[in-house]
Amino acid sequence: MAGFLNVYTISIFVALAGSLFGFDISSISGIVGTSQYMKFYGNPLGVTQGAITGSMAVGSVVGALSSSFVGDKFSRRRSIQAGTVLWCIGATIQATSNGVPTLIAGRAIAGLCIGLTSALVPIYQSEIAPRKIRGRIITFQCLAITCGSLIQYYIEYGCSFINSEAAFRIPWAIQIIPALILFIGLFWLPYSPRWLASVGRWDEALRVIAFLRTSNKDTNDPHVLAEYREIEEQVRSEYEESSSSYRELFSKKIRKRLFLSMAVQIWSQLSGMNVMLYYTVYVLQSAGIAHARLLVSFQFVIEVIMTIPSLVWTDRWGRRPSLLVGSIFMALWFYIIGGLLVRYGQPNPVVNQPYTWIIVGHRAASGTILACAYLAVGTFALGWAPISWLYPTEVAPVRVRAKSVALATAANWAANFALGFAVPPMLRSISWRMFFIFGSFNIAAFIHVLFALPETKQRTLEEMDEIFEHGEPLWKTFAAKGDTDRLEKLAREIEMGTLDVLYTGLPLRKVESIPKN
Repeated sequence: MAGFLNVYTISIFVALAGSLFGFDISSISGIVGTSQYMKFYGNPLGVTQGAITGSMAVGSVVGALSSSFVGDKFSRRRSIQAGTVLWCIGATIQATSNGVPTLIAGRAIAGLCIGLTSALVPIYQSEIAPRKIRGRIITFQCLAITCGSLIQYYIEYGCSFINSEAAFRIPWAIQIIPALILFIGLFWLPYSPRWLASVGRWDEALRVIAFLRTSNKDTNDPHVLAEYREIEEQVRSEYEESSSSYRELFSKKIRKRLFLSMAVQIWSQLSGMNVMLYYTVYVLQSAGIAHARLLVSFQFVIEVIMTIPSLVWTDRWGRRPSLLVGSIFMALWFYIIGGLLVRYGQPNPVVNQPYTWIIVGHRAASGTILACAYLAVGTFALGWAPISWLYPTEVAPVRVRAKSVALATAANWAANFALGFAVPPMLRSISWRMFFIFGSFNIAAFIHVLFALPETKQRTLEEMDEIFEHGEPLWKTFAAKGDTDRLEKLAREIEMGTLDVLYTGLPLRKVESIPKN
């Protein structure tokens, strides 16, 4: 088993937690248009459907906020395991629900897992990843979300032809399977070396770094010792400060990074894409597109395919270009959808429908709306989807990283709840105007990123202090003073014996096995 484990396989496996979020997205988008769901739950519209959708986000806010304490105290790995247990409980309640209240309760409990894992999985991945592929490693989380959405949607599409309650109960019960696999498999994964260092388990931290970076687990490898020193120096300097981590989180040094992390997560929701994934079937039906539920499935295929370029090239493109280009094109697609709806649409004469504005008899306009919906999904998958999870995990020091990411993720889920709750009533009240609102949010996000967000690609987590304090224009890539690759310089000095690594006084010795779990 140990020979199979490396940074890639560990990150891919732990990203199964992301697939749970993807399952949840499709558990709504694949069900809301079915007659079985509407009949059993009393045709929920407007606020009622918003409450069902948004209940998961409410639980996610609580889960994300608790992740800071749980992740620091019990480790990232064990806390993710706890989240999978909550998911199994929530999925069971959903699959056996007898009405809207129990369905909401089950989704809220499952949301605790989503909030907990969506904060801690990217932290865990960032803390085990080499700096040059950190973006790629964390993008596995995003790819898992899209794959989970795709798999669950087709499960639900297939089950929708069952003429009974099983049409939605079977897919909701199947959600338990990946959570069980993740819970069991986590027993074989190592702890985060930066978490081990933060709790004083230095020997284990060194051995995990050696395990992750070398084929023979050599703790005397110069590159292993260089990374160990970087972590050691950062943790030591943080713990020499007298302020508490909560006070430090809002200190002048850290609060800019915290607010940027929260802003990136909020803008990703205000882009409109995640909520659109819940309700695309309504949008296509209002545009007069036949077979809307089948066509919605293709957006999940597009999302998976377009996540792959981000997986390969995010560390080359950088964070800023991905967000800036993504914002502009997302705005364009939403403006086009809104413009076509207002130009060719008319009031819906049928009452008790999820939408009050429809297009009738304009195939070109309807086809263009479908194309723009697909383009919006692809654009989001290339830019905001992976970066919104990656950036908050990079910028905070290890001592406050869990708390910073927890607040950023809680902000994400708070925005998700607000939009998930609001969109069904908005579709019935302001219809096409909603798309202009989302387009304008994307323009605002572009402006904010342009003037406030530093580039962080290719840099170690320990270099973030310098990145945020170097004072150069944001569009210039940060270069460490005195050398363009500090870890390589440290490794050379250690290899030549000119640099002492032993700040902690711990002996550095060869270790023949990885840490026991």
